[in-house]
Amino acid sequence: MITPQQVEAMIKAELPDAQVQVQDLTGGGDHYQVTVVSSQFTGKALVQQHQLIYGALGQAMSTEAIHALAVKTYTPEAWQATTAS
Repeated sequence: MITPQQVEAMIKAELPDAQVQVQDLTGGGDHYQVTVVSSQFTGKALVQQHQLIYGALGQAMSTEAIHALAVKTYTPEAWQATTAS
């Protein structure tokens, strides 16, 4: 089992400027939804953004500590537009 705080720390280790929200979807510590806002997503396709997240969580994903992961990624500008509406 991996905690939401550990998931957040792993993402921030790869994307230091990231704002990260982690939600445990089942309470079992292996199904998560992450929302990540980072300037490092600027100019990258959605697939590339998600690859950065999966790369940050690679060890946890390969050992099945995380069984399922829903990912939402935003640039700071896109996040501001989303939260403003």
